[in-house]
Amino acid sequence: MEKPKKMTFEKMMSRIGEIVEALENPELPLEKSIELFEEGMNLIKSTRSYLSEAEKKIRIISEDDKIEEKDI
Repeated sequence: MEKPKKMTFEKMMSRIGEIVEALENPELPLEKSIELFEEGMNLIKSTRSYLSEAEKKIRIISEDDKIEEKDI
């Protein structure tokens, strides 16, 4: 399994979906459930961080556009 930092946002979201599906299986052993849960939580943290960084970039770009519009 790739580490979250090396995965694309889309791959992380896909993997989270796979984990959720696996956790819905009532026959999944407890230890595997815990392992998958931990992986899922780590991926969720990584996706939140990714989205936060994307939001910062969008704000910076938007601010730059506002400055340019005023200069015109």
